[in-house]
Amino acid sequence: MKGEFIDTDWKRKLTSRKFWAAVAGFVAPIMLAFGASESVTTQITAIIMSGAAVVAYIIGEGFVDACGKEG
Repeated sequence: MKGEFIDTDWKRKLTSRKFWAAVAGFVAPIMLAFGASESVTTQITAIIMSGAAVVAYIIGEGFVDACGKEG
């Protein structure tokens, strides 16, 4: 149990569109439940998904650069 968090492949999770869609799908209803307007909720969801694209790009480019230096 203790090692599960450490053994998780975070690079793969952070570049997964399904993971970020799940994050946005979790955050949006909670925001609405706490009284945020639909407009604000939509904007936050868009920020999460845009951030996901940036994170995936940065990790992907880092991986490509690392592979290029090894070979």
